[in-house]
Amino acid sequence: MTPTTAMEAAPSAPRPSPTTPGLDDRITRALVGAAVGDALGGPVEGWTPEQIAERHGGRVTGIVGPWYGEDWRTARPIAPYHKGDGHVTDDTLMTHALIRVYAKVRDHLDAYAVADHLVPDLLSPRWIPELEAEALPLQRIFLAEKWIVARLHYGHIDPREAGAGNIVNCGAAMYMAPVGLVNAGDPRAAYAEALEVAAPHQSSYGREAAGVFAAAVAAACRPGATPEAVVDAALALAKDGTRSAIEAVCEVAAHHEDFEAALAPLRAAVEPFDTVGPDYRAPSLGARRPSRLHAIEELPVALGMLLVGGGDYRRTVLGSVNYGRDCDSIATMSGAIVGALGGEVPADWAATVAEASRLDLHTPARTLTEVAREVFARDLERRRAHEETFTALAGTR
Repeated sequence: MTPTTAMEAAPSAPRPSPTTPGLDDRITRALVGAAVGDALGGPVEGWTPEQIAERHGGRVTGIVGPWYGEDWRTARPIAPYHKGDGHVTDDTLMTHALIRVYAKVRDHLDAYAVADHLVPDLLSPRWIPELEAEALPLQRIFLAEKWIVARLHYGHIDPREAGAGNIVNCGAAMYMAPVGLVNAGDPRAAYAEALEVAAPHQSSYGREAAGVFAAAVAAACRPGATPEAVVDAALALAKDGTRSAIEAVCEVAAHHEDFEAALAPLRAAVEPFDTVGPDYRAPSLGARRPSRLHAIEELPVALGMLLVGGGDYRRTVLGSVNYGRDCDSIATMSGAIVGALGGEVPADWAATVAEASRLDLHTPARTLTEVAREVFARDLERRRAHEETFTALAGTR
């Protein structure tokens, strides 16, 4: 949160109550909600809603096992990843890595923080749930994320320019929730910081989506925020095809309260802006190239499902999961936003994911809450110093 916003809003801002979660609860619900959404979406990622329903005898309503059952180690196109049974994917691994960067820097981040801290973290052994082994996160993340290490660690590219040339996808957006939470209540500041953090990773509408997603999370932290207010905050900042895609999807979503009926209409609404094409596993020749006319699919659909779910965690995330395609990232984003709004993550889902993934889902939230409070205090000091300097320069009081 920037100091200007904090000082202007503080006198009239509502205080947390039993029905209005405070900062600590919102950060916890957002991060746990993102991880659970990720784990629910992982085993059905890449498939269509029809294929998902056929495989599971209906819609997914909770944590499910691998698509190919016991053959997950060898069956293509999933092998060698154990997707399912509560295992988180690279979305959560990258989110937690970014939190560790915040824990080291303990201030706002920039592209150089990615080079100095995130890259070494990706080269440090950790437990990887989908591999069921300790390994380098670099060995789990996909090529679009390996790009960060290749460009910064080996290529020594200027961190502010390293994202240029990478395929344009949701890779940077999927782990930007911590940026929104550190800037809780200030979407504009979250947007600006996320664009800076995403610079070594993405360009074009991939980088734009990272900024808009962080802004949506920050907006969701405002006391009294609604799904509609979150969408409005995202649209106030989004540019080009990203803005158009969000408008198109959310206009359709506003007419639905049941995700089953919304699945096909939301896909139809985002399709003109999506470069991947109808077959998610066989992208078109124009897929994932820079453009001012297009958008990633994941963020607009996540915001659409937020509206369809009406701020309810289960409805929002299960709609995202059953949408298919890149549904682990869609559910990660929608889970973070609805969690920041105060949506309650089912305790049994969270416990299963934590145990299966061998992850402590709450300690990262506590760490990020501490950092957010420290950053806010520093922002206030910087703002007051600026006010004194400007007053001396301008001769005003």
